[in-house]
Amino acid sequence: MSKILVLYYSSYGHLAKMADAVAEGARSTGAQVDVRRVAETAPAEVVQAAGFIADQSHPVLDDVNELANYDGIIVGSPTRYGRVSSQMASFWDKAGGLWFQGKLNGKVGGAFTSTASQHGGQETTLFSIITNLLHFGLTIVGLDYGFQGQGGVDEVKGGSPYGATTIAGADGSRLPSDVELEGARYQGRRIAEVANKLAA
Repeated sequence: MSKILVLYYSSYGHLAKMADAVAEGARSTGAQVDVRRVAETAPAEVVQAAGFIADQSHPVLDDVNELANYDGIIVGSPTRYGRVSSQMASFWDKAGGLWFQGKLNGKVGGAFTSTASQHGGQETTLFSIITNLLHFGLTIVGLDYGFQGQGGVDEVKGGSPYGATTIAGADGSRLPSDVELEGARYQGRRIAEVANKLAA
């Protein structure tokens, strides 16, 4: 079976919950799954003023070289003005050596995100993550329409064929819904299924 990394950054806990759901889906295939977060890079006064939640739910991944140990890498970042967060971008910016050596070529990847509003740039953020992963040589698996929960207009919900998403609300009070978490599980499972086949 494959070894999967779920790597995320979360300011208010929404992406941590989504990461757990992605990992749950991946584990359902028999894959070995590690959940890690990237370090906080915002100054302490910004963190305090913005009310960021100190995320202690998963250990920090400091060494970018560890990425090469995985068959699949699933990246979650909140949207920052329609793109990946600076914390996540900073982590990947340190991985030039892996890119140069082609250490991630042929691995499987995917993306998930969160925004405050329904139209807050989820798809552009997913694309910014996916673009990064493609440059590192990963094969991308999105949230295909086999997950029918992302269809319909019966409730406000995230979800995109490019990756699982959630909507946090302007004040961050809305937590990922059951449908959004199920989408994250589905995507995690699909990525691990592909990684399992390639690893075999």
